[in-house]
Amino acid sequence: QAYLREFGGGVVQTGGSLRLSCSASLGAFESYSVGWFRQAPGKGREFVAAITRRGGATYYSDSVEGRFTISRDDAKASAYLQMNGLNPEDTALYYCACRYGSGFSPQTLFDENEYPYWGQGTQVTVSS
Repeated sequence: QAYLREFGGGVVQTGGSLRLSCSASLGAFESYSVGWFRQAPGKGREFVAAITRRGGATYYSDSVEGRFTISRDDAKASAYLQMNGLNPEDTALYYCACRYGSGFSPQTLFDENEYPYWGQGTQVTVSS
């Protein structure tokens, strides 16, 4: 059965760093694009970053560009989100998600509805 599991959340002070991991149980993980999304209390889920299959391209929301880095290790069926320069506005439940295939518009990577596989989320709390 396919599943995704996130690790690495926690509490950190403003300016600190965290590295989130996403472990996948999916056949041919290298054929999936991976997205990271987050949901803050009282808000909808928003796109954070995405990496295409085999790491061909990466995309970031404006709010995390330059601070967060998405990467993947297909041999370990894992993806990562390195988060630096954290601030209280980054406090949220962070999810990883996967979608299979290629040839789709990059804009669709920003849409949570395009991802059929999701983890349960890991909480990131940034204190001021």
